[in-house]
Amino acid sequence: MNTAKTVFENNSEEDFFPVLRGRVNKYFSEKKISKNANGAMVWKTAVILSLFMISYLLLLTGHFSGWVMLLLAAANGILTALIGLNIAHDAIHGSYSRNKTVNKWLSLTFNIVGANDYMWRIMHNIIHHTYTNMPGHDDDINQMQIIRFSPGQKRWFVHRFQYIYVFLFYPLATLSWVFIKDYVKFFKSAIGKYDNSRHPVSEYFRLFGYKTLYYFLFLALPMIVIDLPWYEIIAGFVILHLFEGLTLSLIFQLAHVVEGPSFPLPGSGGRMPHTWAEHQMYTTANFACRSDLAYLLFGGLNFQIEHHLFPGICHIHYRALSPIVRKTAKEFGLPYYENRTFIGAIASHVRVLKRFGRDD
Repeated sequence: MNTAKTVFENNSEEDFFPVLRGRVNKYFSEKKISKNANGAMVWKTAVILSLFMISYLLLLTGHFSGWVMLLLAAANGILTALIGLNIAHDAIHGSYSRNKTVNKWLSLTFNIVGANDYMWRIMHNIIHHTYTNMPGHDDDINQMQIIRFSPGQKRWFVHRFQYIYVFLFYPLATLSWVFIKDYVKFFKSAIGKYDNSRHPVSEYFRLFGYKTLYYFLFLALPMIVIDLPWYEIIAGFVILHLFEGLTLSLIFQLAHVVEGPSFPLPGSGGRMPHTWAEHQMYTTANFACRSDLAYLLFGGLNFQIEHHLFPGICHIHYRALSPIVRKTAKEFGLPYYENRTFIGAIASHVRVLKRFGRDD
């Protein structure tokens, strides 16, 4: 079945999103600022990329004790996650800059750290942002069968313990991503309900070319230049990904698989009961919005509601937009789900996983 058969309700000019969009546009107009990256965003980009390169080059020297090398690997893994969250994510959405060339080049950072920007556009920009939290549609909740992320998935006995063992799988997420996930998704004929059977020829070369470059930079080259046994270098590579995978998994899951957001399915004729924007309000949650550290590090994904409504706006503006969205949602009787702290969001995620493991 094609995703085109799933239809959201149409907006009228007096509905939630047209009103909200007008208010957001007014905010930027009155402030006389761009919706794209500002000076603070450019500075953050430079710092993250610089620290990433420094940690990588220090690792290549190999002039440190084993424990320091492992700490550098962990730091590089976290910085890799920050590149994805803060730089590549905005660039692939086209929100970093008005200049498409700038977005294109910054999108390549996603490939340099082992992922594939083309498949991310399909899985994230198109599928996840359109069919958020819809079982059978949204690939973000259609994970390994041993993890039940939605009530639309068949429940197994082992799911009763998923709220415990899921944290053993999260650190492995990016290892799977760079070696398995992109290839599997690229060659699947359908992702959820999305027709994935055709790709430009150039994307085959980009997929294998950039993957080969990543394997060279982070596996082959370290084995060539670092005077350590190969198995210690492999251990460092794994440590890098454990920290990267845990960071990314937690931030992504805390926005949708927590208490509050629902997991709706189309009704008769594939029709959804709400407009697309209202659907985002019912399926998305914010967390740690008052934390300056979360705002700095998480690429605006703790303001997930604002991001889903306005993916074309750079995340550096989401905190300022949040009161506008909250007020407008209240006026239209829509939810605005939020966990006040990062730890509170993790606790909510655990409770949902526990419930999904025991209830149908």
